[in-house]
Amino acid sequence: MMLYAIGLTLPLGGCLLSGDNPEPGLDIPRAYARGPQNPRVAELVLPKLDWWRGFRSKELTGIIEQAREANLDIAAAIARIVQADAQARVTGAALLPLVNLDGSASHSRSSQSTSSSGGTSFGGSERDLLSTSLNASYEIDFWGKNRAAVRAAEETAVASRYDREVVGLSTVAAAANAYFRVLAAQDRLRVARENVQSATRILNLIQQRLNAGTASALDVAQQESLVNTVRAAIPLLEQTLTQNRNALAVLMARSPESVRIRGGSLRYIAIPRVTPGLPSELLTQRPDIRQAEAQLAAANANVYNARAQFFPSITLTGEGGYQSAILKTLLRPESAFYSLTSGLTQPIFEGGKLLGNLDLQKGRQDELLQNYRKAVISAFSDVENALDAVRQTAIRKRLQANVVASSRRAFQISEQRLREGTIDLVTVLQTEQTLFQGEDAFVQAQLAHVLAVVSLYQALGGGWLPKPVETAHAR
Repeated sequence: MMLYAIGLTLPLGGCLLSGDNPEPGLDIPRAYARGPQNPRVAELVLPKLDWWRGFRSKELTGIIEQAREANLDIAAAIARIVQADAQARVTGAALLPLVNLDGSASHSRSSQSTSSSGGTSFGGSERDLLSTSLNASYEIDFWGKNRAAVRAAEETAVASRYDREVVGLSTVAAAANAYFRVLAAQDRLRVARENVQSATRILNLIQQRLNAGTASALDVAQQESLVNTVRAAIPLLEQTLTQNRNALAVLMARSPESVRIRGGSLRYIAIPRVTPGLPSELLTQRPDIRQAEAQLAAANANVYNARAQFFPSITLTGEGGYQSAILKTLLRPESAFYSLTSGLTQPIFEGGKLLGNLDLQKGRQDELLQNYRKAVISAFSDVENALDAVRQTAIRKRLQANVVASSRRAFQISEQRLREGTIDLVTVLQTEQTLFQGEDAFVQAQLAHVLAVVSLYQALGGGWLPKPVETAHAR
């Protein structure tokens, strides 16, 4: 009868378990709009996994290596991998028989006065019972319910590994960005202090002209205002420098007092050449896309599991052992006993629990499908934005360098004419302000360019070397 019921449900099982793998429907461009259009050119210079070495800064390399080893976010991500692996093992136990060893010893005594046949009997009896047995139970995974649950747990474990890669890439990018902001803050401080000296030198010249009667107190006050304005910017820049040094300490999981960041200048940072490769490669190189893909695969398996719960559960149980009232006869053949049973449980009515669970898993599957599609589209957008940022910030840096060069010439000429007494003081003040603002803007343009390069590396997934994690395609 049981085999007949199984035979009836087989065609239904094939029907219910089909169609659990939705198609993402991705629209992958052939090339990036702001990247090389020739595929051969696009693959000439591919980023390496240790892309930060391309900036040619030993201190930056040391900081990033320390952050990769000690960062607390990475450590937490590794702990999540351990949890996911353990959960996969827990779930996988359902595929194996459950075996227990039982042993018991009991001593009983009946009542000394019992009533039977209208009379009373005295002198109850005592008995011992010793038992040891081995029992096993096993659910036949006929419909793949348990296998689907294991596959979901394994894909979740894979997703946790890609989550670690996401955290690691974000940590490296954050460390690089914080270090470059340290350099930019040092450059801006250097520019500000030099500008204070230049403005003070002009102030002294105006004071001399005031003493000679060729300048007014208003001229002196205006120059003093400029000196104080430049000087007032220094504390904010020092605060920015301290904040970014402390940010690096946090990324390296160390106290700020124990970290020494020497820094230097953005002028000594090399700008590596980066090409984006082909858009199709991004699907395998971005860890967040691979994470979303693994999560979608886990959701597909959960839908499969939810569908399989509609079918009968087939279990086999067995028990065997020894029972005896005397210890010395416990292990004799005549004390042996055993039992074998099989059972089939078909859900009939559970108050909508199974349908609700199926709808829940299908909703979760659809959510993760949309997350996967969004991750892919966002990745393409990130690369396009980064490519445009690299190009535009390079143009901005070049133009701002021209501004600084012409402003410096104008300032030098105005200072010389001020010494000769052949220039209007308003013109001197204007040339000073233009130079000071231009030099500060140039440092910020340098910082924007190097940060754009970091963002491009991050958008590309950090490199093209083989990853330590492989996962199945979303089913």
